[in-house]
This record gives sequence, structure tokens and C-alpha cells, in this order.
Amino acid sequence: MLTLAPWLIAMAVLLALSAFFSASEAALFSLRISEQTRMRQGSPGEKLAATLLADADRLLSAILFCNLVVNITFFTLASITSLRLEKLEGAGPAVPFIFASLSLVVMIFACEMLPKAFGVLAARTISAWVSWPLSLVVRTVDPVMPSLRLVTSLSTRFLWPNFKAESYLNVGDLQRMIQLSTDNQELVDQEQAVLQNIVNLSEIRVDEWMRPRNQFVTFKPPVSLQDLQSKYPPSGYLLVTEEQSEEVSAAVHLQGLTELSLERIDFLCEPVIYLPWCATVADALEQMRQKDREVCAVVNEFGETIGILTFEDILDTLFNYAPSRSKRILDQNPIHQINSEKWLVSGMTNLRQLSRRLQVELPTSRSLTVSGIIQESLHRIAQSGDATDWGPFRLRVLEMPARGHMLVELTLIGKETQE
Repeated sequence: MLTLAPWLIAMAVLLALSAFFSASEAALFSLRISEQTRMRQGSPGEKLAATLLADADRLLSAILFCNLVVNITFFTLASITSLRLEKLEGAGPAVPFIFASLSLVVMIFACEMLPKAFGVLAARTISAWVSWPLSLVVRTVDPVMPSLRLVTSLSTRFLWPNFKAESYLNVGDLQRMIQLSTDNQELVDQEQAVLQNIVNLSEIRVDEWMRPRNQFVTFKPPVSLQDLQSKYPPSGYLLVTEEQSEEVSAAVHLQGLTELSLERIDFLCEPVIYLPWCATVADALEQMRQKDREVCAVVNEFGETIGILTFEDILDTLFNYAPSRSKRILDQNPIHQINSEKWLVSGMTNLRQLSRRLQVELPTSRSLTVSGIIQESLHRIAQSGDATDWGPFRLRVLEMPARGHMLVELTLIGKETQE
């Protein structure tokens, strides 16, 4: 049995190395972007881990290559040890099979499942620990990487010479895929509605979908729990401005917090992203995803904050049959039909939604809302009783509070009247 000791010790070392690479991969690549950002200002180990993740392809290739070499070596030694067990006196014919099976089970549980579970649970701590040895591993493997990339490229050319990546996403193909995925028509309708909303993200500008400046509350730092006065902000987010201005600089989703500090809530906030008013909602979602942020501040050409767009607002856009900014912000339907030719609409109603709801083609305008159309036509702030004609409609202001939401009566003009 002593003759097998060196082989068993070597296998134990390989198991430890395999567990190390598995835990490292899980820990490093489960870190959120916000955690990576904080790690750049943390301990030396955290800074090194963040530096390694800056070139994620290089890091992942090194980890996977080393783990593959370790695992192949382990199973090679396990096979050699199994053959040697057959030659031992007193060893039955089932012993080599049992040893090989146990080696496989130990590899799966001790080197894959458990290390990766611990890596995810304590990602930041483990990442700081493993960053130093991994930096040496990456440098050691670097000379081999060009050869591996060449082999991969040649294999692709020989096995799939005509393989070409799709140049764009074909919406028609996705719709056919949805149709074939299930026989439940209700589910198909829901999936197609979501798909259409996703496509629309690239057409809707952020200023069409943002919460206007007068529809959210901001606080200057420092912010304590008492400053909220037991009131939940309408947007669901605590919005903190810069100390010397009214521009939104940071935010935190209050509903997602598990602990609240009584003295300084603003310490929990994260910086917002900034986009110009002409950017699309798709641009905002991409920036939020890349920077791991939940709030986008919309600015005009002077750099002033004119509204905010939150991640919750974008989700509302995706998963509603008929998404509406007025309904989301004011908690009421923006369009009420009185008869076949007359409607009551909120001044915040989006023109795109109005055209789709009434199935009428509207004139081109720089304004985005009904209230914008009225003010553009009147060249002044509207008052109750003001009326104007626009396209196929006559717009009459019913209510115009000093600081509130305009209520407009919209009447379809007959062809004779238009002439």
C-alpha cells in the first residue's frame, strides 16, 4: 500500500488545485459591476482582482486552461492508481472500479460544486485572496494563449467554414419562434407584446418616458431617515442632489434595502448615469446594464436635470400591454373616451400613445405630449378655457392648476369643419 502513497498525495494536491480554480472562477465572475468599482478603492488584493477582471477574457482563458490540465492529470493518475490496485495482493476485482468511481465523485463534489458554492457566497473575500496566485498563473499561461487561439481559429475554419454570425436581430424570426414554442395563444400574445415593447425601446426617447422634474422629490446631503417624514418617495428612489446645486447625483431604491441607517441614508446611494434628452430608452437600459445602475438622470443641452428614468420605469415599458407614462406617474388612465368623437386626456399623455390608442395619424411636431402641443400652438402658458386646432383634433383646456396636471378635452373634427 505504501507504494501508492506518492500517487495518492499527488492526486490530493491536484484536487486542491482544481478546487482553487473552481472557487476562483465562481468568485471573480459573480462580482457585480458595482462591487468591482468599490474593489478598485479597496485592499491591495481587491485592487489586483479588479485589475485582472479588466481583461476578463484573458483571465477566464487562463483559469479554464489550468483547470483543464489539472483535471486531465488527476484522472490520468487515478487510472494509473487503479491499475496498480489490481496488482496488490488481497485486492478484489471490484476495488479498482470502486476507487475510480470514488475519484469521480470526489472531483465533482469537492472540486466543482462546493468550491463554486463558497465562491459565490463570499465572492469579494475569496476574490481578494486568490488574486495574487492567479496573477502569477495568468502570466505563466500567457505564452501559450496565442497557440490555443490559433488552434481554435483553425478548427472553426475546418469544421464550420461557412459559419457566419447574424449581422442583426431578425424580429420576424423571433415572432415565428414564439409561435412555434407553445400552443397557448394567450401566452403567445403576451410574449409577442413583450417582444414588441423591447423593439420599441430603440424608438422611444428618454424625455418621452422620464419622470419630469416636478414629479419626483430630491434631498440635499446629508439625508437622514427623519428627512423622509415617513413618506415613500413617488419614484420609489431616494434621490440625492449635489451639495452646491439641484442636479441629481446619486440614488438608491428604498424598497430593495434591508437595513436603513437613521443618521445617513445617503451613504447607501450609488451614482446615477447621465444621458441627453435625445437618447433612447434602449441607450439608457444598456448604460444601466453596463454600469450596474438603476437611475438615469436626463439632462438638457445646458446640462440641467429635466427628469429621471428608473429601471422600474423601463420594466413597466416592457411588461405592460399598453405602457403609459401618465398611468405610471399619476396612477390613472391617461385617456378616457366620452363618445365616438370626444375624449378626456391628461396633458402628460404621450403623442405616440395617443396615435396608437385612437388609430389616427398625427402631424409631425417637436413636442412629445398633449400639453406641449397646446403650448406650442398658443406660444404661452395655457389657461383654463383655451382651445386650439391641431391636425384632426380640437384641443380645449378644461383644467390648468398652477402646479398640477392639465386636463384636456380632445374632439375629433369632421372633414367639413377642417375644410
